[in-house]
Amino acid sequence: MVVGDLATDVVAVLAGGPAPGSDRPAAIRTRGGGAGANVAVHLVRLGTPVVLAGCVGDDPAGAALLAELAGAGVRPAVRVVPGQPTGTIISLVEPGGQRSMLADRGANLALAPADVPRPSPGGHLHLSGYTLLDPRSRPAGLAALAAAAAAGCTVSVDPASADPLARYGVGRWLADTAAATLVLPNADEARLLTGCADPADAARALAARHPVAVVTLGGDGALWAAGDRLVHRPALPAAVVDTTGAGDAFAAGLLSVWLADRAGDPSRALDAGLARAAAVVAGPGAR
Repeated sequence: MVVGDLATDVVAVLAGGPAPGSDRPAAIRTRGGGAGANVAVHLVRLGTPVVLAGCVGDDPAGAALLAELAGAGVRPAVRVVPGQPTGTIISLVEPGGQRSMLADRGANLALAPADVPRPSPGGHLHLSGYTLLDPRSRPAGLAALAAAAAAGCTVSVDPASADPLARYGVGRWLADTAAATLVLPNADEARLLTGCADPADAARALAARHPVAVVTLGGDGALWAAGDRLVHRPALPAAVVDTTGAGDAFAAGLLSVWLADRAGDPSRALDAGLARAAAVVAGPGAR
């Protein structure tokens, strides 16, 4: 089960740097997005059945997202929230693929504990950190974590974004996610959560709290830390167009292998995540 946001992504790939007060050509596309939905769609494409819990507004954008999810094979447990707009993300992508995101989470903030289905005993919960980072949706995230623990599920958590994580509070985040089996921060988030400047040290520090910590390093690949073991895998070559959704794609690729063989070689799981991320950054949009 994946719990997280559904959104419409408006991706603007700029032909050059921003031009304040003037015009700049851009290729603009509208696509399905949202961290939770991205992970869910990628997992299904990789052969892992998924139920997605979330919320959309009662508008054409929400209906389109639900139709897209159903067409992809995701089983939606998605509430339509009257009077609320569906979430929208504007992603401004500069040459080289770096992006800035403007987020209106809309109906995602209405997610409530009752919106999260009871997990299957012994299953897996993937929680998008955005669910915890706002006080309106936080109770749903906490309820999902508690229900997963009670059902004996493994749990993966993606911290989502360094700036809102810092505002939320590192201590509160670590307490909320203490029972997670696997955490998936990027390097900036890992440094913030541990106070370690070196990503490898940060990965080891997180692995002292959780059975597995995986830290993504952008163009430098990713790290897996578990116990006293640290594994690094390099990124795959890619002509980077847009980094939107790369972390979600990585998480799904890694989970698709790890869930099938949790005692297997972590290099295989890392490589699967890096391959999925490389495929996503080669074009505009998160999936």
